[in-house]
Amino acid sequence: MTQPLPMHGGQLRAIASRYGLKEKQLLDFSANIQPDGPPVSVMTALASALGDRSVITSYPDLEHHELKASIGGAIHVPGTSLAIANGFVPLLEAFLEEMKVRRCLLPVPAFLEYRRVLTQHSVDVVASLLREDCRFSYDLDGLLDEAVRAGADTILLANPQNPSGVLAPASRLSEFVQRATQKNIRILLDEAFIDYAPSESLAAAAPTTPNLVVFRSVTKFYAMPGLRVAYAVGHPTLVAAAANRIAPWAVSTLAAIAVSAALKDGDYAQQALNQNLAARQQLATGLAELGHTVFPSSANFLLIRLAAGICAKSFWERMIREQHIVLRACANYEGLDARHYRIAVRSAEENLRLLQAMSAFRAGTR
Repeated sequence: MTQPLPMHGGQLRAIASRYGLKEKQLLDFSANIQPDGPPVSVMTALASALGDRSVITSYPDLEHHELKASIGGAIHVPGTSLAIANGFVPLLEAFLEEMKVRRCLLPVPAFLEYRRVLTQHSVDVVASLLREDCRFSYDLDGLLDEAVRAGADTILLANPQNPSGVLAPASRLSEFVQRATQKNIRILLDEAFIDYAPSESLAAAAPTTPNLVVFRSVTKFYAMPGLRVAYAVGHPTLVAAAANRIAPWAVSTLAAIAVSAALKDGDYAQQALNQNLAARQQLATGLAELGHTVFPSSANFLLIRLAAGICAKSFWERMIREQHIVLRACANYEGLDARHYRIAVRSAEENLRLLQAMSAFRAGTR
């Protein structure tokens, strides 16, 4: 019996157990995490904090005052426009409930949690299939027209997209949001990977744009997803109401300390951007030279379609068994099939190891 594919990337414990391996044997290209690990400043701040017993014995700040000040200072928005939670999903749930979303246009392929959360909250999902021959880019005019025809009150987008990594310029998105306002359509914008293109964020505009909510992740870019911190930016009145729907003490004191330290580390952020750009270009070139179709990305991952002649059915499993490399198979994304894979951008050396492994695999299938 064929084992189901993991629903998300980074599921190394389950994969290692399934194939009789140790987690440390696996090289993970399925999770989109900064390969260098968290900033040294974060580890230093956590170590220092643990020297104070009150960090553990006292409840976290219920209102997240210091964390909001750190986030607001980093993205230039007031703390009153920020809602904070231990991940994207509880934030999305809170805003769906507060905004009373009934029908949502969802371009696909998209992050799997979007549809799951929308459906769980009784939202009627209208899927809009993005065209592969257009590199999965958004036709913003077409999406808005489609939303109007479908009677959707909300559109949920990601920028950059997951799993394609395609980026829509902020100027086009801003115009799109203004046109949506005129048609009484709300825009929920997931910017989980916008740290790789920070100038294209709409977060600073959200506090004064009542029909726009921007979601951001702090822990992906700074390689600390185990701490679970995300935030939403929107009009203060909407944010205050939505925040009341989030469970109290959603973020631990240690997580808040780590995020505050990370956001102050400008050198880390710039180095991460530079390294990702170079490594992404290296990986994209190498994959294309092996015959794979590589879609343009502005994030820390690449979406590919496997080259002809490769058995897509066995590829994922054989890469684990023979090469100890884990990729993100995308057959469970709407609009994609078993030939699509999302590949995280890691270090230059690790990317080279992947390319060599994929070259060996292709040579062995001829």
